[in-house]
Amino acid sequence: MTTAASRRAPLAMVLLALMSEAPMHPYRMQQMIKERGQDQLVNVAQRNSVYQALDRLVRDGLARPGGTAREAGRPERTAYEITSAGSEALHLWLIEALPTPAREFPEFPAALAFAVSLNPDQVRDLLVRRIAAQQARLAEVEAQAPPGMPRIFLIEDEYRVAMLRAEITWLSSVIDDLGAGRLTWSLEMISETLAEFG
Repeated sequence: MTTAASRRAPLAMVLLALMSEAPMHPYRMQQMIKERGQDQLVNVAQRNSVYQALDRLVRDGLARPGGTAREAGRPERTAYEITSAGSEALHLWLIEALPTPAREFPEFPAALAFAVSLNPDQVRDLLVRRIAAQQARLAEVEAQAPPGMPRIFLIEDEYRVAMLRAEITWLSSVIDDLGAGRLTWSLEMISETLAEFG
């Protein structure tokens, strides 16, 4: 069996946390993730991703089938429950994940690293589109919090709001610098930079 620490993954953490609330079938897990807005934290666009993660949790002894139920007009569904090893793993994963920044490889910084391949006006226009998209996401996250919900149940949304606001502020400054010509480049500048630093 693989150690719990080496199997840590965001979707596995979410599934274990849901099963710690109550046994449930995979379709209900996917629904709850979407209802709670946690589909912004983990990718459950394809239901198969939930089933695959759940299979790994079962193989590792962190979850187990807990019984079946049939609703009118629906096929029989297996509910899964967290095991004691799963509860311990979830506890361990949280203790490790909260203080330790993970090595993540997001797409946007990689694209920024090669923005010099485009011209400054094109990069400015693309970043203007990104800021609009991020402002829409920010409004969506801020609107989904139910009034009166205790802060601890919204803490991940609070973090997402802070990150989105920080990115929007940064994007605005870069867009301003591109528009004013304070941030610019040319083929000649690129060639000179490669000759000096390459």
